[in-house]
Amino acid sequence: MKKIIAISGGGTGGHLAIAKAIMIECQKQKIPCIYIGSTSGQDKLWFENEKGFEEVYFLPTSGVINKRGWGIFRALYLQFCAFFKAKKILQNHKASCVFSVGGYSAAPASFASLWLRIPLFIHEQNAVKGTLNKILSPFVKHIYGSFKSKEKNFIQTSYPVRDEFFNYSRIRKEIKTILFLGGSQGAIAINDFALKIAPYLYKKNIKIIHQSGEKDYDRLKQEYQRLQIPVELFTFSSNLITYTAQADLCFTRSGASSIWEMCANGLPCIYIPYPYATGNHQFFNAQFFTQENLGILCLQEKLDLTLLNKIEELDLSFISRGLMQKISKNGANQILRYIQDALEENNESKI
Repeated sequence: MKKIIAISGGGTGGHLAIAKAIMIECQKQKIPCIYIGSTSGQDKLWFENEKGFEEVYFLPTSGVINKRGWGIFRALYLQFCAFFKAKKILQNHKASCVFSVGGYSAAPASFASLWLRIPLFIHEQNAVKGTLNKILSPFVKHIYGSFKSKEKNFIQTSYPVRDEFFNYSRIRKEIKTILFLGGSQGAIAINDFALKIAPYLYKKNIKIIHQSGEKDYDRLKQEYQRLQIPVELFTFSSNLITYTAQADLCFTRSGASSIWEMCANGLPCIYIPYPYATGNHQFFNAQFFTQENLGILCLQEKLDLTLLNKIEELDLSFISRGLMQKISKNGANQILRYIQDALEENNESKI
């Protein structure tokens, strides 16, 4: 019987990047897959016109966490209704398994798979589990992730990262270019700190590349002009490797996808966790590297000029080599191989 994998989850780019990586690997291996996401979040933006899936479904759901009053009941009602729709979708496609990347988008298909006794696999991007993954963990076949875990059904795999980050990797030896990376929405704290240390960097003849985010672009452009400091300023790029390949050091948040992309590229980082991330997961993501001296973890409120002294003491070569040893190519292939093996074992046990 033809295997069909149902990929579910999303909401944010970090979740969706994993979903896309698995979809691409399925294409390579000619394994058909469908996608079940939400009408909310970024799901439709990513996959509404994606031809790599046999079918895509967007169910009207919203997150339950952080809701109050009537909002909680409405969110639960939407999830309940979507559960029955997801159940029907899985039955119609005779899905072999469900692969969840987490987020509220994944809840209907994940619970439907458990109800139908279809094998469920989940991927946890962060060092701290998301709420849905915590609930699902005892009932899944495997949990995949790149941060360490002692759970009995956890399998550590390489993080799925696009090949170009590996292809342009290099050992950094001295700081000639610094990249400030606040994400597509930008980060005011990182932007302000960049302006504060820009005169120092300019005197040191260090090139500045800066992702401002859409909202803060005009302000930063004016400030850099006022300081008379040349800078490569951009709001967003779908080809981030253009900038990371040039950089010798990066100031960045520590969301999972970004942190592993920098790792694959061998780019040393100053990690500045987003302080309001659920479960403070960005802090623990960064700590995974910095506890082995592979970068610096700096809380947002601690950003000041004393950080410059720490930067000058960094052993860039040691960090670059150490980061590259933490990850390998073909993370999506590893995950899919484990899923296929588990499905074969499952089928054999039914004979």
